[in-house]
Amino acid sequence: MSRLAKKPIELKSGVSLVEDGGFLVFKGSKGEHKVKVLPFVNVVIKDATVSVTTNKSMKQARANLGTMWSLIRNAIDGVSEGFKKVLEVEGIGFKANMDGKTLVLSLGFVNPIRVEPPKDISVSVEKNTILVSGIDKELVGRIAAEIRALKKPEPYKGKGIHYQGEVIRRKAGKKATATAG
Repeated sequence: MSRLAKKPIELKSGVSLVEDGGFLVFKGSKGEHKVKVLPFVNVVIKDATVSVTTNKSMKQARANLGTMWSLIRNAIDGVSEGFKKVLEVEGIGFKANMDGKTLVLSLGFVNPIRVEPPKDISVSVEKNTILVSGIDKELVGRIAAEIRALKKPEPYKGKGIHYQGEVIRRKAGKKATATAG
């Protein structure tokens, strides 16, 4: 059983929560986010706190308890502060630009790659840094992962798209192994 799920979650100032037919609707300064209530889980809203409980002793009920607690916590953080992922484009001739709301990537292929983000996600580019932001943590991470998958960093020169601060394991090339042996 999740130990964190035993603790009640405090609603931040400016965040409101309403239960609406199997969904929890969070409203905050960044926008509105809906979270579906998982099976075997009871959500109790009192004053400025949210508690998650279950009355079943099944394995799935215990798993859903911790998952629901995390989803609620992420929704509160998302509507109040938002989430962001920073990607860096590295390599000669590799670049990123915005064309309206569409991200245009030149990654060494014949044609540039165009990425149309969903309506809840905002993408911005400054130099060769891509900022993906939004209120849904799962969606921000998925869009960032899809952009990164277009040209993963290769281990010899490190060219490609990687997360900011990501350590790329480098391999020795042919010249380095030939001189060493």
